[in-house]
Parts: sequence; C-alpha cells; structure tokens
Amino acid sequence: MKTYLKNLVELNGSKQSKRFAYFIQFLIILSVITFSIETLPDLRPQTQVVLKAIEAFCVVIFTLEYLARIYVADSKPKFIFSFFGIIDFLAILPFYLSFGVDLRSLRLLRMFRLFRLFKLVRYNKAMRHFANAMKLAKEQIILFMIITIMLIYFAAVGIYYFENEAQPEHFSSIFSSLWWSIVTLTTVGYGDVYPITVGGRIFTFFMLLIGLGVVAIPTGIISSSLTKAVEEPEEKA
Repeated sequence: MKTYLKNLVELNGSKQSKRFAYFIQFLIILSVITFSIETLPDLRPQTQVVLKAIEAFCVVIFTLEYLARIYVADSKPKFIFSFFGIIDFLAILPFYLSFGVDLRSLRLLRMFRLFRLFKLVRYNKAMRHFANAMKLAKEQIILFMIITIMLIYFAAVGIYYFENEAQPEHFSSIFSSLWWSIVTLTTVGYGDVYPITVGGRIFTFFMLLIGLGVVAIPTGIISSSLTKAVEEPEEKA
C-alpha cells in the first residue's frame, strides 16, 4: 500500500502519477475559482450550497493527499515543515477551524508543482538564474532596504515639522506622517494625505525626486545581477 501511494502522489514519470497530479492541479484551480465566486455579493442560496459542496469535496481530496504524502515521506518532519508541506496544511486548515482570514488562496502556490510535472527545463533554468541573481544582489538589496527605511523615516520627520500645525488631523505625529512618507517615496501618491503649506510642498517635490530613485535603483540592481547570473554559466561552458 505504501509503495502504491508513493508512486501515486510523487511524480516519477508514470502515467498514473501524472494523471493524479493533473487531477490535483484541476482541483486547485477549481477551489480558487469557487473561493473567488464566494466573495460575490447577493449570491443565491442554491449557488452557495453548490460552492460549499465543491469546497468540501476539494478539501477532502486535499486532506487525503496531504496525509498520504506524510505517510509515504522518507522524512516526515522534513515534508511537514517544507514549503509545500506548510502550504498544503494552511490551505486545508481553515475548513476545519474557524479563522478571521481565509487561506484558501494559498492553494494557488501549489501550482509550482507544474514545473516538475511538465518537466519544463527552460523554466527551471530561468528560476535558477533568478535565484542566483538574488544571491548576487543580496548585499546591495539589504543595504538599499536599510537606506530606504532611513529615508522614509527622515521624510516623515520633515513633513511632520512642515505640516503639523496646518494639518494636525493628518500629521499629528511622526508615526502618522509615515503613511504620507511611504506613498510619496514609492511614488504611489494616493492623494488622501497631501501638504498644503509652501514649505511642505517644496519638501514633497524633493521627496518625489528621491522617490524616483527609490523605485529605479532595485530594478537596476536586480537586472544587472540577473545578467551576470545568465552570463556566468555560459562563460563556464
């Protein structure tokens, strides 16, 4: 029985394991679609019953699959605490326990198993390149994040001194000013909080210029590292 289940739930190139994998991927997509439909307002009671029935069926299959994977795993703790093991567990947990946050959307992450299912070597290679690029740029990204956090804080301090007296309801403290600082430096600019004083507007102008760099710098770092990661294997070859 254990050997049969292992050949069924783990991809080994057999038709049986592939069919089971396709079936699970289909259920993942189906459960994500039903989860999205459930958020629509004014659903008819009949529709809600059908959606709940589909969800119950999917969860039963996912639960059996999860238990089967634990049963056939060579190292049960290693699987349970692996990326897919945790995702599988969190995806079925809300069905059995009531939480304020529905985690069913996490099931979509299981679609990454398709890379192994279809044996897409090109995509696996691309993922390795991206992972290597992140390793190469790790120090620069960490340094950039530290500098960005410092800039966000200094921007919050600056706008607080300029706008506190004019808009105490929006800039009552440095902490309340952090929202403006974040949306300004990231160039999002929702417009819900904005300066009205001359000094605040001039200060905002310079923060927007800095914000353009905040958005562009990580893009340059990652693209440069990605280029190096792609070229390195070719040079070795």
